[in-house]
Amino acid sequence: MALLCAEDAMDEGDGDLSDWHLPVAFTNKRHIEKMEGCKALAQAWRMKDRMKTVSVALVLCLNVGVDPPDVVKTSPCARLECWIDPLSMSPQKALDAIGANLQKQYECWQPRARYKQCLDPTVEEVKKLCMSLRRNAKEERVLFHYNGHGVPRPTVNGEIWVFNKNYTQYIPLSIYDLQTWMGSPSIFVYDCSNAGIIVKSFKQFSLQREQELEQVAAISPSHPLAQVPLPPSMKDCIQLAACEANQLLPMNPELPADLFTSCLTTPIKIALRWFCGQQSGKLVSGVTLDLIEKIPGRLNDRRTPLGELNWIFTAITDTIAWNVLPRDLFQKLFRQDLLVASLFRNFLLAERIMRSYHCTPISSPRLPPTYQHPMWQAWDLAVDICLSQLPTITEEGTAFRNSPFFAEQLTAFQVWVNLGVENRSPPEQLPIVLQVLLSQVHRLRALDLLGRFLDLGPWAVSLALSVGIFPYVLKLLQSSARELRPLLVFIWAKILAVDSSCQADLVKDGGHKYFLSVLSDPFMSAEQRTMAAFVLAVIVNNYAAGQEACLQGSLIATCLEQLSDTNALLRQWVAMCLGRIWQHFDAARWCGVRDSAHEKLYSLLEDVVPEVRCAAVFALGTFIGNSAERSDHATTIDHNVAITSAQLLGDGSSMVRKELVVALHNLALQYESNFCAVALQFLDDERSHTFPSPATLAGLHMEWHLSADTGSLASSRDGLGTPRLRPVSSYGNLRAIANNNAVRNLNKSLQNLSLTEEGVTCGTMASYLNTSTGSSGGSSSVGSPDGEDFILTYEAVDKMRRVRSYSSLNSPIAFPVGLSFTSVYTQVWCTLLHLAVDPHPEVSDMAMKVLNSIAWKAMLSSRPHRVSESSAIAHSAPASPTNKCPLNMQHPGTFQRPGAPALNEGAKQGLPREPSTLRLPTTSSTAQLSSHSYQFSRSRKMFDKGPDKSSEDGDDGPTMCRLSLGLSLNTGFCAWSSKYFTQAIMKLPDDHDVESQIHKEREWRFLRNAQVRRQARCLIEKGISRLDDQIFLNRNPGVPSVIKFHPFDTFVVVADKDSICFWDWEKGEKVNYFHNGNPRYSRITAMEFINSHDVSLLLTGTDDGAIRIWKNCADEERNPELISAWQGLSEMLPSSRGLSRRFSVSLEKNKHGGAGLVFNWEQHTGLLLVSGDARVVRVWDCEQEKKVQDIPTGADSCVTSLSCDSFSNSLLVVGLGDGSVRLFDRRLPLSECNIMTFREHDSWIIKAHLQRKPDGQIISASVNGDVRLWDARQRESFNCIQMGRGLTTLEIHPQANIFACGSLNHFISVYALTGEFLNNIKYYDGFMGQRIGAVNSLAFHPYWPHLAAGSSDYYLSIYSADKKVR
Repeated sequence: MALLCAEDAMDEGDGDLSDWHLPVAFTNKRHIEKMEGCKALAQAWRMKDRMKTVSVALVLCLNVGVDPPDVVKTSPCARLECWIDPLSMSPQKALDAIGANLQKQYECWQPRARYKQCLDPTVEEVKKLCMSLRRNAKEERVLFHYNGHGVPRPTVNGEIWVFNKNYTQYIPLSIYDLQTWMGSPSIFVYDCSNAGIIVKSFKQFSLQREQELEQVAAISPSHPLAQVPLPPSMKDCIQLAACEANQLLPMNPELPADLFTSCLTTPIKIALRWFCGQQSGKLVSGVTLDLIEKIPGRLNDRRTPLGELNWIFTAITDTIAWNVLPRDLFQKLFRQDLLVASLFRNFLLAERIMRSYHCTPISSPRLPPTYQHPMWQAWDLAVDICLSQLPTITEEGTAFRNSPFFAEQLTAFQVWVNLGVENRSPPEQLPIVLQVLLSQVHRLRALDLLGRFLDLGPWAVSLALSVGIFPYVLKLLQSSARELRPLLVFIWAKILAVDSSCQADLVKDGGHKYFLSVLSDPFMSAEQRTMAAFVLAVIVNNYAAGQEACLQGSLIATCLEQLSDTNALLRQWVAMCLGRIWQHFDAARWCGVRDSAHEKLYSLLEDVVPEVRCAAVFALGTFIGNSAERSDHATTIDHNVAITSAQLLGDGSSMVRKELVVALHNLALQYESNFCAVALQFLDDERSHTFPSPATLAGLHMEWHLSADTGSLASSRDGLGTPRLRPVSSYGNLRAIANNNAVRNLNKSLQNLSLTEEGVTCGTMASYLNTSTGSSGGSSSVGSPDGEDFILTYEAVDKMRRVRSYSSLNSPIAFPVGLSFTSVYTQVWCTLLHLAVDPHPEVSDMAMKVLNSIAWKAMLSSRPHRVSESSAIAHSAPASPTNKCPLNMQHPGTFQRPGAPALNEGAKQGLPREPSTLRLPTTSSTAQLSSHSYQFSRSRKMFDKGPDKSSEDGDDGPTMCRLSLGLSLNTGFCAWSSKYFTQAIMKLPDDHDVESQIHKEREWRFLRNAQVRRQARCLIEKGISRLDDQIFLNRNPGVPSVIKFHPFDTFVVVADKDSICFWDWEKGEKVNYFHNGNPRYSRITAMEFINSHDVSLLLTGTDDGAIRIWKNCADEERNPELISAWQGLSEMLPSSRGLSRRFSVSLEKNKHGGAGLVFNWEQHTGLLLVSGDARVVRVWDCEQEKKVQDIPTGADSCVTSLSCDSFSNSLLVVGLGDGSVRLFDRRLPLSECNIMTFREHDSWIIKAHLQRKPDGQIISASVNGDVRLWDARQRESFNCIQMGRGLTTLEIHPQANIFACGSLNHFISVYALTGEFLNNIKYYDGFMGQRIGAVNSLAFHPYWPHLAAGSSDYYLSIYSADKKVR
C-alpha cells in the first residue's frame, strides 16, 4: 500500500485529523501490563556487616637520632614526623611528641576510638598491645599503624623489625604472629620503605591460614588437632602500604619523612603544600608555606575556607572512588566504616602525591590507578581559587568568597539528567549531589535534581542508594522547611517503591510523622499527598511497628478525610493505606469501626476509576480478614461489609472482581464452619434439583440437531483437517487450547444430560465431584489447596449457580436451622459461584480455588459427624432414580453422592460418563456420612469441626488445618500499584513526543487510514451497478457465524461457535486461528473492532452474556492475549425465532436458541451498548469499566439488533424478536426515552439500522423477508422491499446506499436503498462453481465496496464491485 503524502492527507479533510482526536479504549496500564510489582533489586547498598574501628594501635619504631643500617639517607633529608622535627628536642621528648601528634591526627577522623601508643617497642610489648585491643574490640575492627623509619626494611621472609629492651638490637617480628595477635577484622598501615614486601607476605600467610582451616575442618572431631584453637581467618583484613616492595620512601627535604602518614591523616595540609610546590601552584602570587598555615577556619566548619576545602576534597575523592571502583568494593571501603572510608579517601591523595615522587602506594584490596582522574583538575581549581584569596583575607580582612565548585557540578549533573538514559554510564557527579545535600545554600536545587534523577527508573534509585544517599535524606526529614516537603516526599516515594525495607528505618527515626503531617496538610497538592499516602502505605505494610506508630499518629482519621478527594490516585492510595494498616492488626480495625471507616469506604465501591474501586475492595477485604475473636457487633459489621462488597460481582473490571474474590475468601476463612454448612447444603440441593439450563439447553439442542442432520460438529471439523488452534494467554493464566471443542479443558459437560429427538431433558448428574486427573477432558476447576485432588468441576459450579436462581424462584428448600437462602453466607457462596464461572480465567480460577478449599473442609469436617435420625431435618426428595440415603463411603478412595446413578449406568446416558471419585483421608469403608444439619455457633473458631464432635476424629486435625490454610490468594494489585512510583512521573508519555517511535507509527497508521477513506470514497462515487466479482474464497475452519472487516488493514475476521479466524483477504492467506475462551455450551454472536484506527483490539460477545477483548489477534509473532472480560449481561433469557426444524439445523448461529448477545460500540464516546436475550439495553462505560445505565426496552421479547446515532450520540434503534422496532432518545429519562415504536413487521427482526447521517433513515428487516425503510419522524414506513421467507441476515453498507441479504435458500441479493435490484449471488466462481450454502452471515467493508459472506458449508467468500480493486 502506497503511503499517503501530506498533501493527500490534507485533501482528505478531517480524515486523519479525526483519527488524532479519536480516543482509544482499553489501553490503560491495567490492560497492557501484567499485574505484578517491580522486580526487587538486590540490596547491595545496605551494608549487612556495617562495622566501626574501635581500637587503634600506634606502633612507632623511630629510634630518634640513629639511622637504620640498611638505609643511606641523603643530606639534606626529609626529617619531619607528624609535622615535628625530631632533632629539635631530645630524642625521648621528640618520640613522645610525635606519638601524641599522630594520635591527634587520627582522632580527627575517629574521635571515639580507643588509642594506644607503642613507642620503640619490643616484641612482647607489641604482642600484649595487639591482643589487648583485639580482646576489647571483640568483633569490631582494629587498626595497626606501623612506622618503621628507625628500623631496617622488612624482610622477604615476612618480618618487620622492632627493638630489644636495651635498644641494642633489632628484633624481627613475624607478620604471621602479628596476624594471630590482631585477628580479624583489622586494618594495617605500613609507613616504611619496601612496604610492599609486608603486603605480599601478609597475603601468603593468609592463604596458609585458609589451608589450615580447611585441614582442621576435614579431620574428625575426636582428633587431637580438632581441639586446638583455630587460627583466625584474615579475609576481612585491609592493608595500606606506603610503597611497592622495591621502592624507598621519598627523601626530599621539602617533604615530611612520613609523607604517607601525612597524606592519610592530614590530607588538606599536605595537599596545599604539594600544590604550592607544583608549577601550577606557582601561578598564585603571594602564597607561601607560612601563609598556608594561616588558612582560617576549622575542618568541620563548611562555612570557612579550610572547612570548604575539606568538604570539596571529600566530595571529589568520593566521586573518584564511586566512578572507578566496583560497587561492592566501594561499599566495603567507603561506606562500611567511617575511619576506613576516610583513610581510603586520603589514600587516593597519597597515590597522586607520592607517584609524583616515583613512589607507588599500594593497598589490599588493590585499587585501580586514580591519580590521573579528571576530577583532580577540579580539585586543583578549587585550591587555586581558595589560595588566591588568602593574601587579602589575612592582610585586609576581606570576606571569603565560597567556591563555585558545587554549583558547577550541579549544573553538570543537570545536563546529564536532561539527557540521561539507563544505557549510559552513570553520572559522575552523583556522589557530589550527596555532599551538596549538607549545604543549605544548594540543598533545594540538589533535592530537585536528585528527584529528577530518581524519576528515571529503579536503576537510578539503586545507583543513588549505592552511593550512600539514604542516611542524608533520612536526616533531612527532621527539617521543618516547607519548601523541602514536595521534594522529600517525591524522593522517599521513589526510594520506597524500589526498596520497601526502608520502612523500619523510617519508623525507628520517627520519619513517619513527616509524611503524616504532609498527608494531613490541606495546602499540599493532591499529588504530594498521594505520595505521602503511598509512603505511609509502605510503612504499615506487614510491619507491626509501623502499624502501631501510624495508628498512634491518627493515620486512619487522616485517610478517611481524603477519601472524597477529586484526585483518583489519592483516593486509591488512602484506601490502600487503610487496608494495610488494619491488616492483621485488630487495634486499627476497631479504630476504623469507631470512625465508621467501612461505611465511608462504601462510597468508593461506585467510583468511576477501576483502580479506586479495587483499592476499596482491598481495604474492606483486609477489614474483615482479621483472625481475632469477634463480638456479635463485629460479626454484623463483617456481614454488612461482605454483602456490600458482593455488589461488585457485576463490575466490568476483572481487576476489581479478582480483589473481590480475595475479600470473600478472607470472610470464608473467618467463618469457616458456617461456609462449610452452606457448601454442603448447596451440594445436596444441586443433586436434588435437576433442570435444563437455558444456555446448556440451547447449546446441546444445537449439537443434537447438527448431529442428526449434518453430522457432529466436532467430527465435521476433524474431517476438514482443522489446523491446531494457536495458544492464547491472559498474561499466562489463560491456558493453551489443544482442540476446538474446549476452552478450559472442561470435563464432559453436564454428564447427566440425556438427549432425545424431541428435545433435551435433564437426568441426574452422575456426580458434582470429579477427581479423575487423567480424564480426557481435564477440568478447569482447581482441587484441594495442595493441588493433589479435584473436587468441584466447572460444570458442577455452574449448575449450582443456576440451581440457586431456579430454586429460589420455584421451590422452598429445607435448610439447617438458622441457615436459609437469605443468609449472608449463602449470598456470599452464591457470589463465589458466579465468580467461578467468570469470563475472565484469572477471576474464575481464583474463585474456583476458594470454592474447592471450602468444599474440602466441608467434606472432611462432615465425615465423622453422626446425627440421630430424629434430629435430621428433611430434605426435598431428589429427582433421581435412586432412593435418598445417607452418604456412604464406597471404598477408602471413592465417594458416591446419594441419588447419583451407579457408575456403570454412564453408558446409558447420551454423553460419556466418567466415575467421580474423591480421595479423602483414610477411613473405615463402613463409615457413614449423615445429612449435614448441625447448627454452628457464631464464634469464629478457625478450624471448628462443629458441635458435638467426638474426640475420635482428632487425628484429622492437622490435615484439616493444612487444607484450610494451604490456600493463599493474592491479586498482585498492591504491588502493581506501587510500580507506578518506580516509573517516570515527570516525563511526558512517548505518544506525546513527536520524535518517538510510537508517535511515528501512529502517524503512519493515520495517513494510511486517510488514504483508504479517500480511495474508497472515490470508487463509491463512481457508482455501484453490481457487486458480484469474487475476490476471495476459502474454507474456514468452522461454520462462519459472525464476520467483520477491519476498516483499514486487509484483514477479515470470522467467528464460528467458539473460535476466531483471521484472514488476509488481499493475499488469500489465513493469518491466525485461536479459541475465544467461551464455554462449550455457548457461542459467539457478536464481534467488533475497538481502536480500529490505531492499534486494533477485537471485541467478542457470546450468548451467555460474556464479553471478551483480545489483542495481538493478527500478530504472527505474538499469541493473542485476553486483556479484559466481563459479564455484559446476566441471566440471559433465550427466545425462539419460530423457524422450522430444517431451517434451525442449517444455522450455525442457532437463532432458534435466542438472539444471543448483540452490542453496538461507540469509539468516540467509549460506550458499549449491550443487549440480546434480555429486556434491557445495558450501557457500559469502557473507560470506567462499569455499567452506567439500563434502558428498558418495554417489550416482552429479546433484542436482536442495535444501532446508534454517531452524530448526536442520543438516538438508539432497537430491533426486537416480536417484530417491533423501537427508537430511543438516551437524553430523556428512562420512563420517557422510548420515543417511537414501529410495528409493521410481524416476525423476528434480523436487522435494525440507523444510517450514520444527520437525517439518517432507519432500515429494518425481518425473517419473513420484508425490508422496510423508515423516517424517524413517522410511524409508517415509506418503502418496503419483499425478499421472500427464509431471510437470515441483512447488512447495510455504511458509505454506499446499498444493502445485501442472505437467505436459507442459498443465495445473496444486493439492492440499492431505493429498492432497485442490483444482482444475486448463487454460485462460487470457478470452473466447477458450486451453489453457495445457506447464508449464515454477511458483512460489508466499512469503506470499500466489498461484501463478505459466510455459509453453512464452511466457506467464506468476498465479493467486490470492481475486481481490480485491491
